[in-house]
Amino acid sequence: MKIQYPSHIAHPWHGISAGKNAPKQVSVYIEIVPSDTVKYELDKESGLLKVDRPQKFSNVCPTPYGFIPQTFCGSNIAAFCKQQTNYADMVGDGDPLDICILTEKLVHGNILMQAIPIGGLRMIDNNEADDKIIAVMKDDITYGGYTDITDVPARLIDRLKHYFLTYKLKPGEVNNQVEITHVYNKEEAYKVIEASLLDYKILVG
Repeated sequence: MKIQYPSHIAHPWHGISAGKNAPKQVSVYIEIVPSDTVKYELDKESGLLKVDRPQKFSNVCPTPYGFIPQTFCGSNIAAFCKQQTNYADMVGDGDPLDICILTEKLVHGNILMQAIPIGGLRMIDNNEADDKIIAVMKDDITYGGYTDITDVPARLIDRLKHYFLTYKLKPGEVNNQVEITHVYNKEEAYKVIEASLLDYKILVG
C-alpha cells in the first residue's frame, strides 16, 4: 500500500533538502537532545519521531543530534570509508547521515535548524560506515566562531566519542565491533556529506 503523507507536512528525510549551500551549510532535523531520557529516532515510513528505546543508564548525548535530510549512507559512503581506513568489506549503515550540533541554546527534538559542519567522527559499527558529522548551529553565540574541528575543546570531542562507543552497552560491557578510527576536519566532512548526497540520489533514483 502506498502511504500518502499530508500535503502540509514535509517528510523530515525526503521532503526537505539538505540546503542550497550544502555541504558548507546544511539543514538538520533534530531527533534527540541532551535532556532526553528516551532515545528517539525518525520512523522512516511515516516521517514521525518514534521511541527507539529508553536510555537505561546515565549515558546521554552531549549535544543535539539528528540527521541531514536527503542524505543516505550507502555505497559511496562505504567506499570513502574504505579508502580512508583501508578496511575491507565496508557497507553504509543504510540511514541518513548523522550530525551532532554544538550550541549553547536549549532546543528540543522534532525541529529543523541550520548548521555549519566543522568536522566529524569516522565511526565503524560491525563493518558499517556510520559517520557522525560535527557542526555548529548557525549564528550560535558561544560556538558560532568555531570554523574547524581543531577549535573544539578536546574534552568535548572525548565526550562525543565516549557516548557513541558506549550508548548501547550495559555497565561493564565492551563492544569490540564499534570503533572510531578518525576525528576529521571540515574538508573531509564536506566529502562525507557529498558522498551521502550522492548515495541518496541513487537510493531514490
